[in-house]
Amino acid sequence: MQSTTAKIRNLAAAIIGNALEWYDFLVFAFMTPIISTLFFPTPAADGSAGSELNSILLMTAIFGVGFFMRPIGGVILGLYADRKGRKAAMVLVTGMMAVSLALIAFAPTYQAVGILAPLLVLTARLMQGFSAGGEFGTATALLIEMAPPGKRGFYGSWQMTGQMIGLVLGASAGALMTALFSQAEIEAWAWRIPFIFGLVIIPVAVYIRRKLDETEVFKQTKQQQRNEGGKTAVWPTLRAAWREIFIGIGLVAAATVTVYITFTYLVTYSVKVLGLTLEQAFQAQLVGAVWVVLLTPLFGLLSDKIGRRKILTLSLGAFLLLIYPLYAWLSGAPSAEKLIAVQLIAGVCAAAFFAVFSTVMAGLFPPQVRGLGLALSYNTAVLLIGGFAQFIVTWLIQQTGSPLSPAYYVMFGLGLGFISALLLGKRADRESEQ
Repeated sequence: MQSTTAKIRNLAAAIIGNALEWYDFLVFAFMTPIISTLFFPTPAADGSAGSELNSILLMTAIFGVGFFMRPIGGVILGLYADRKGRKAAMVLVTGMMAVSLALIAFAPTYQAVGILAPLLVLTARLMQGFSAGGEFGTATALLIEMAPPGKRGFYGSWQMTGQMIGLVLGASAGALMTALFSQAEIEAWAWRIPFIFGLVIIPVAVYIRRKLDETEVFKQTKQQQRNEGGKTAVWPTLRAAWREIFIGIGLVAAATVTVYITFTYLVTYSVKVLGLTLEQAFQAQLVGAVWVVLLTPLFGLLSDKIGRRKILTLSLGAFLLLIYPLYAWLSGAPSAEKLIAVQLIAGVCAAAFFAVFSTVMAGLFPPQVRGLGLALSYNTAVLLIGGFAQFIVTWLIQQTGSPLSPAYYVMFGLGLGFISALLLGKRADRESEQ
């Protein structure tokens, strides 16, 4: 058994490393309204809304392309995590993310090198997608497997808390950048600062992840496999869990529209559609993200006492009912105060859902295929629902002129999650096998 000190160290390392991974991954999305014209200038130079949306469409398409690599990375890195260990996979993921981040941080603009500029960004996004594909499964497996009995809800809640800490870091970087530099300075060079910051702290993430202790669950599983004289039949085991995979995909659909539309797309939407300033958008995003970070572990603790099923169904149901009225109220007469209020209200639903999401997902699969099973469910849903979410929503706004387009898409993802929660039923309250 691990000592309390070792568990605390592992928990802290998993949280910090996960936050840094998602900072790197999400900061690209935050910078879309700033750098879209630097890498994808449109033929129209009139500065019209249509011209700006065309640039954003191209940039969000590149953001989405990276998601095609996530299932591939999820399978390869998930298998690696199940065979070599959670620690080894997490160190590898962080190193790969560093390479892709460097490509973006130092990429020349279209004006400097022409078509090579978007090609470099595309290459970086493909690498980023591959490495991020292995993050959720390995980090979730690590957190759940190190949790003491009766505390898996609290431990599991730190998976999504770590992601939201990454969002806080990204929003903080954006807010500071807009406060310290002029628009001309940002477009000329300051947009690179958030990427360079992430690159500088990557070695910290690698170091703390190398200090992780492998989980006892993984060690026991590997020892059992050796005693039985062979490896686990991975694919037959997963085929037997096809229903769990589809339930997982539905739950991830709800999570991914929440992260990539309700929080990440917020900056682009607020500036280009609602007409708010970039500073107001980053400030609202920061407030919302901090709110979710504070609430999620508390809901995780609550789930260990009252069960995860109640929190799962109530949070998704409430979110599904509230999202359209919130967007309608905000878009009717946009203001910074309304934007913050929407983030706070939506944040309560999101935090409750995030608190139980990872623990419920981990309970769907046995330890010997947990990394791969989580990666398959998670990355398939992210590819199908989340990868091009920003592109689809931007296109819908452009075609329909409706500022409520994001609400419709979020409702679609939340609906899939709510159906999955109903199908899961009482199994949402069960502990994972180990």
